[in-house]
Amino acid sequence: MKLIYTSENRFLVGNAKNIVENAGIEVILKNQYISGGVGELSPLDTWPELWVVHDSDYEKASRLLEDTLNPGDTKEWRCGHCDEINAGSFEYCWKCRTER
Repeated sequence: MKLIYTSENRFLVGNAKNIVENAGIEVILKNQYISGGVGELSPLDTWPELWVVHDSDYEKASRLLEDTLNPGDTKEWRCGHCDEINAGSFEYCWKCRTER
């Protein structure tokens, strides 16, 4: 097993879990209920962790999370239909709903 993602925000870890599982990769969530140990444990040791069960899936899962959680193309773009400027995260024009 290999660690692929951790965060102090359990919702972000849950989102990462859903992304990887939807790709057919088996994962385990650790430290889900350990937050009560803060004080006796380091806060970093209580963060939820997402682990890949099979080491052979590690690279695929890591790339998937990197591509999904850190999209490379965040530049604004101009709609070819209505000439409106859109945020880089938009797949469709906010004004005319034309696909990017």
